[in-house]
Amino acid sequence: MTDLSDLSDLPTPMPTSTSLPAPSPAPIPADLAPDAPGEGQAPRLEIEPWPDPVIDRLGHDPRSAYVERFWLSILGPSTVVLMRRLALELDEHPEGTTLDLVDTARSIGVGMKGGRQSPFMRTIDRVCRFGGARWQATDQLAVRRKLPPLTRGQLTRLSPALQQQHEVWVGLGDDAARHDDVARMRERARGLGLSLLELGEDPATAEQQLHRWRFHPAVAHEAMRWALDHHRSMAHPPPLDAA
Repeated sequence: MTDLSDLSDLPTPMPTSTSLPAPSPAPIPADLAPDAPGEGQAPRLEIEPWPDPVIDRLGHDPRSAYVERFWLSILGPSTVVLMRRLALELDEHPEGTTLDLVDTARSIGVGMKGGRQSPFMRTIDRVCRFGGARWQATDQLAVRRKLPPLTRGQLTRLSPALQQQHEVWVGLGDDAARHDDVARMRERARGLGLSLLELGEDPATAEQQLHRWRFHPAVAHEAMRWALDHHRSMAHPPPLDAA
């Protein structure tokens, strides 16, 4: 039997949407949070990308339908709008850029009055608390390009109708399969399952390994059925038609 430690060169598996650990909350530290501007001031905020190998691969762009449908009720509209604005800025300036706080607040329709308790500063705080950004300095913010899938705890805060929609979204039914995120997760599981079989693992052990890699059991089972059929066809290819 193959030592699974030999699989370190395989592609990183994609965990299921409900099994990915939530990013640690990142409240604004009192010594880092910038003061909101006084009259006549035009403070600026440096933003830079915050790379994360797992969330960058698995997560959802703030402008995606997933965030619109499921994250919106968790984060609130102003937080989602701000994250979309930050994602757009990082698309245009991948290495980072500088934002005028007053202009940014006005562009998303929130106020700057009230110092650190202003609506705009509370919106930034909310982005940080849900792991979408973190303060690097009083004028520097590291921002994630994507939001992770909802955790199990966050799912319980959705309405029953949205919870059912989320189940369909991450399932393997015909409707869900049309979503790019689910299709990518399924293809990754199939590829890993086939690699395990080619390395000598039996199907049951390979499926258990997919579970340990945090694929949903339904995804793992479907992937192994596909991988086993494909592996058998590779081992016993059909004869070529006679010319």
